[in-house]
Amino acid sequence: MSGRLEGKTALITGASRGQGEAEARLFAAEGAKVLLCDVLDDEGNAVALAIRNDGHIAHYMHLDVTDESAWQAAVDHAAQEFGGLHALINNAGIGLRKPSMLKTSREDWQRVLDVNLTGPFLGTKAAAPVLRDSGGGAIVNIGSIAGYTGHFATAYSAAKWGLRGLTKSAAMEFAPWNIRVNAVHPGIVDTPIIAGSDDFREAMEWMTPMARVAGPEEIATVVLFLASDEAAFVTGIDVPVDGGFTSVGAYRQVLQRALAQPGSKI
Repeated sequence: MSGRLEGKTALITGASRGQGEAEARLFAAEGAKVLLCDVLDDEGNAVALAIRNDGHIAHYMHLDVTDESAWQAAVDHAAQEFGGLHALINNAGIGLRKPSMLKTSREDWQRVLDVNLTGPFLGTKAAAPVLRDSGGGAIVNIGSIAGYTGHFATAYSAAKWGLRGLTKSAAMEFAPWNIRVNAVHPGIVDTPIIAGSDDFREAMEWMTPMARVAGPEEIATVVLFLASDEAAFVTGIDVPVDGGFTSVGAYRQVLQRALAQPGSKI
């Protein structure tokens, strides 16, 4: 199937690399006009140029997701340049894998919440009226399985748990405007956010039933589904894309450990 977003416009944050880049490339290939937004301007412009060189439509715009006025400018740009807005992908995020709350400063805490939670809140506020005026559409928030479980990075986990609440509240409020709001929660994904964290990566692979790291494209396909008309009756849901980590990861390790014992009894 192709052309699943034909005639639609999408705004994707954090689109200069990683999951956001994969989403931007896939959305454009499926017919969307894409506005890539990020603070990494050189990388973002390069991705937009590559998409255009592939024969698709894409622009890049600098956007700090913590800046409310910048959000309004980005949404207005998408609507004016492309004739409307049909999908917002709140993908931008930062990580902070500090294994102790006691070593997390107030400044670190606030920065993570500002980008990972307040950013999607501001984006949703800015985009919802334009989505409504464009005939409706979809908002997809990119969370994390850190919003499903206890997690050692307190600020990151708190923001991702909060994103789930934001998703459901927005889904309820904007359903009358034909706006669907859902969240995708990746597990371990091969992006720059885990660069240099070899021990963390290995431990996550060990705990993940599929025993590997996901590629960004594997997350992007799920986001595409939720943004497309194929998900026209889907709203307010959380979708873990984690190789089974949250649903069966713990008991998988319990079983393997038990079976590894001599004369195991289960």
